[in-house]
Formats: sequence, structure tokens, C-alpha cells
Amino acid sequence: MLITHTTDIENLDWAKTEGLLPAIVQDAFDGRVLMQAFMSREALEKTLESGSVTFWSRSRRQLWTKGETSGNTLALAAVHADCDRDCLLVMAVPSGPACHRNTDTCFDGDNNTQPQLAFLAGLERLIAQREIDRPEGSYTTRLFEAGIKRISQKVGEEGVETALAATSGDIEELANESADLLYHLLVLLRASGLTLADVTAVLQARHGGQ
Repeated sequence: MLITHTTDIENLDWAKTEGLLPAIVQDAFDGRVLMQAFMSREALEKTLESGSVTFWSRSRRQLWTKGETSGNTLALAAVHADCDRDCLLVMAVPSGPACHRNTDTCFDGDNNTQPQLAFLAGLERLIAQREIDRPEGSYTTRLFEAGIKRISQKVGEEGVETALAATSGDIEELANESADLLYHLLVLLRASGLTLADVTAVLQARHGGQ
């Protein structure tokens, strides 16, 4: 159940949990579970109205918008209720660490809590930052500075090498070349103004039409 307006809020089971619903916050970009807190009706309303994720502090007995003191905000992407309407899944885009310990998530072992395929999303994010910062000595920087023709050439080269590895039956080499191909493709997408989300949207549209 997607929560978008007042009617949806009224349909939640506030009575079961004495006016507070547990809210699990998930990174809308890479799927990591960032934190868990509680939302009152007022906190949820403010979240929907402002676009900034807001909770109810049980210790201070007041509303608190994530990042109001630390600056590490959560921009709302979507809110969903579970099947019993007594728990919320908040999908958000974090700006800075989600945890007060200055770690990305509130759960131990940040890297271990990341879905394995979500690493590609993290790599895309890093490549985007490399394009902006252009750190000296970075291979990614050199690719961006070489231009889109050179990046396209590298994608073509890695595609051929990947196919050759598959043809030869060298599974280890196939994995290595596939990694090179994916990396260079991400750089090419970034240089062309596209993202993994754009490619995924095309795949989803094709899948829906089958």
C-alpha cells in the first residue's frame, strides 16, 4: 500500500501500536536498510508534506526531522505500508550518513548489509563523483578526460574480450572481462548523461510488454 495522502494515513492501524508505527528506512538508490525509527500520524503527515523524512522521538516526546542538527537528511522517495497496515517502509535518498555514529547505516557492518547486486549502484555513484572531482591519478578521471569516443572504444574492446572468453570456455576470464565491461559501460552511461535506472526502465518496459 503506497501512502500518498490523508486518506491513506487514516487507513493505517494506529490503534494497534498506540499511535506509533515502526518505520524502516531503505536507501531508494541501492536498497540498503539504513535505520529504523517510529512515526506518529503527525510525523507521517509532515514527511509527505515536506519531502523530508520526519519521525517521532520516544525519548524526547517530540517530532524530529532527520538531519535537522547533523545535516544528514533523508529525502523522501516513497512510503509503503505492510499488509497489516501497522508498519511502514520508507524509501529515501540519504544525504550523508544515516547513523549518529557517522556510518552509512545503523546496522553493524555496513558493507555486509548491502544487497550484493546493489554494489553496481554504489559503483555508479562513485563513478559520478569521479566525474565531478576528477582526482589526479584516477583511471576513471583519465577516461572522462579522454572523451566519449575513447570510452566507447573501451566498451567495444571489453565486449569483444568478454565474448572471446566465453567462446574459449575460460570461466574465470569471463568473469574478469565481464567486470571490465560493466565498469566501462557505467562510465559510458555517465559520460552520455544516462544512468542504470534509465537502462533498467527500458528493461522493465520490455518485460511488461512480453
